[in-house]
Amino acid sequence: MAGEQLQVLNALDVAKTQWYHFTAIIIAGMGFFTDAYDLFCISLVTKLLGRIYYHVDGMEKPGSLPPNVSAAVNGVAFCGTLAGQLFFGWLGDKLGRKKVYGMTLMLMVICSVASGLSFGHTPKSVMATLCFFRFWLGFGIGGDYPLSATIMSEYANKKTRGAFIAAVFAMQGFGILAGGIFAIILSSSFNAMFEAPSYEVDALRSTVPQADYVWRIILMVGALPAALTYYWRMKMPETARYTALVAKNAKRAASDMSKVLQMDIEAEPQKIEQIKEQKSGFGLFTKEFAKRHGLHLLGTTSTWFLLDIAFYSQNLFQKDIFSAIGWIPSAKSMNAIDEVYRIARAQTLIALCSTVPGYWFTVAFIDKMGRFAIQLMGFFFMTVFMFALAIPYDHWTHKDNRIGFVIMYSLTFFFANFGPNATTFVVPAEIFPARLRSTCHGISAASGKLGAIVGAFGFLYLAQNQDKAKADAGYPAGIGVKNSLIVLGVVNALGFLFTFLVPESKGKSLEEMSGENEDNEPQGEAEPPSSSGRRTAPVA
Repeated sequence: MAGEQLQVLNALDVAKTQWYHFTAIIIAGMGFFTDAYDLFCISLVTKLLGRIYYHVDGMEKPGSLPPNVSAAVNGVAFCGTLAGQLFFGWLGDKLGRKKVYGMTLMLMVICSVASGLSFGHTPKSVMATLCFFRFWLGFGIGGDYPLSATIMSEYANKKTRGAFIAAVFAMQGFGILAGGIFAIILSSSFNAMFEAPSYEVDALRSTVPQADYVWRIILMVGALPAALTYYWRMKMPETARYTALVAKNAKRAASDMSKVLQMDIEAEPQKIEQIKEQKSGFGLFTKEFAKRHGLHLLGTTSTWFLLDIAFYSQNLFQKDIFSAIGWIPSAKSMNAIDEVYRIARAQTLIALCSTVPGYWFTVAFIDKMGRFAIQLMGFFFMTVFMFALAIPYDHWTHKDNRIGFVIMYSLTFFFANFGPNATTFVVPAEIFPARLRSTCHGISAASGKLGAIVGAFGFLYLAQNQDKAKADAGYPAGIGVKNSLIVLGVVNALGFLFTFLVPESKGKSLEEMSGENEDNEPQGEAEPPSSSGRRTAPVA
């Protein structure tokens, strides 16, 4: 296919790492920074929402969100994300990466602000509007997954492509960290300005009226990083692979990349004609796609689904761990804003010690070890540590052993991020044809979000105590934390097995991985390279 022979695509594949690569990482990565901030900041304020809107006079414990409200507030953004991944992934292949990129970002900015405004005074109206805007916030976030991955893969050179895509995804770690740090600063400031007693001293005065501003500000600040990068996103040219291979405008692709790479790239008119004459190729719902990429799509969807079940369900026993090691005292011993501070501090420490380092280990090693090896290793160690937590669970519950439990717990997070949490994002952006790349990434990512919903909500009920009297208020009896951890160990082991369906893409061009070179072999022989004396692509 002309894909391999077009000078513009070859120039991108062999280009040395340049400033534009880092610019693309920052522009795409700030979207992911915002995504992570917006998705994870809700866990910092759910306890506060319960205290403000569901306080009951005379109760021994502070107010908390009822199970159905808690599930809606925490999960509605996941549902929006799943829908957005499918819709914007498809749209990115139809309209182009750049056009759709701006839409997703504006949706995120508007809905972040609107989430914090959440109109109304009654608990029902506030929660309903909060859920409405968080669904559409999630919808915008969903579009960022396939578009950011596809844009970065199509801009990158083949030698360091894995590291560049992983670096975009790694900005999630900084987003989680930023959410925690901002919540610490904000809650500390409010605590200093509006002193309040603990709940057990004075239940009513423990939640000051100004606490209502805390959760709103935390949610609204998520709009800032997205808004700041909007201008730069709109200035990025469309990727050369979309312009040349999907829109079939190789002349425009050469012109755009000449500016980006700061070199002369020949328009190659004879090859432009070949491209225009070529058929569009097979579609997603065809036998040819099933034959060539069916198992690949099964591999990327199944591994992402299984990974997210394990990854998002881990948050369920996070609060138990924090309480067990004394990072978070009992709720009644704190005032409302102090509880936000303690939760934010605990999440920030976990992010700093295991989440962020895990992401950047992947960035450092993905183009040396390869995607396949890192994903296998990650699933293997997640399985080992999950069973190591589960089988002697009673041992870990003793006060003397809780530090060991936290270390094990942190290591499962570390190997999720230095493992399948990063590689499941990278690989779908590399192995499918350009005309279906964004769509297939969106399908894979949506499968992951389905796993997140199962992990976050299925296990919320599953992990409840087997004795209904000891289960959380409003929940039925479950199978207990120990048995839930065993189930998660099995889920990780399945992820290890399904990884064998995913091909290795290290060091190969996108056209070589997707098989586009064989789709439409050009008629006649290619002309020899230009000898015009103009500077051509530097070799990596």
